[in-house]
Amino acid sequence: MIHLGMHTDNWRPLSGSFQMAVDSAVKYGLTHIEFGVIHGQYFVNGLGYDPAVSLYSNPRRLRRILEQRGLQVSQIDAAFPMMGPEGSAFGVPYVQQAIRFAAEIGCPIVDTTDGAFKTEGYSDEEVFRIACENYKQCLAWAEDYGIIINIETHGPYTTNPDFLERLFQHFESPYLRFNFDTGNTYISGKDPVEYLKRFRKYVSHCHIKDVSPGLAAAVRGEETGIGCSEVPVGGGVNAENIKKCLEFLKQSGWDGVVSIECYGADENIRKSIEFLRPLVA
Repeated sequence: MIHLGMHTDNWRPLSGSFQMAVDSAVKYGLTHIEFGVIHGQYFVNGLGYDPAVSLYSNPRRLRRILEQRGLQVSQIDAAFPMMGPEGSAFGVPYVQQAIRFAAEIGCPIVDTTDGAFKTEGYSDEEVFRIACENYKQCLAWAEDYGIIINIETHGPYTTNPDFLERLFQHFESPYLRFNFDTGNTYISGKDPVEYLKRFRKYVSHCHIKDVSPGLAAAVRGEETGIGCSEVPVGGGVNAENIKKCLEFLKQSGWDGVVSIECYGADENIRKSIEFLRPLVA
């Protein structure tokens, strides 16, 4: 069964709070929510102008509040770039603590990715070896806590299907899976439907993003990822691909959460849900 959720990061461009995102999810009858985490404290978040959650916060209280509002957490977004030396220094401990937090709140998945640009001064082969070591350290935690680590299509390595497939095959672990993103695959110049079909066996969660005509014309094939859709899902040039992706997931018996990523203005959220609900029913 496909469940519909949303990412609280939709409210970041609007300087919105985590509470605003939760209220929107409840208003539209969603069952799942996803959020980013902060490894420490951030003053903008503390002032209520950022929709992420600090890993210093009380996870059991958060779980209780969300359960009281009928929400489950589908995935924690800990997407610090993992494919390089900074991933070793900062990404590994960040993901490890996100895994601990996820286990406390009953969330099954922690999301990771590569980054917007290739790692300067390193060949793809060197980056691959570093990525393997970084994920090896994180997977040791994932296995102990029973939490899946996802890799999301977002940067030059994860939107390179050969690199990504090699990474999955290196581990062939049930704890290393794929967060498929309709918008990032499209903006990178790939066919989202074909990308999804190639990696279907690994998919455990999806981000659903549309792409505005103007953005597609300006940067498709040059950029590898976008934070969220400027237009409602269904209101851009990626709408037909999204329909085909969801139909393929249903036909193949996929069970999981598809998370809406679009600007969190109420009209955007409403239109996105109206477009997606019949497709996931």
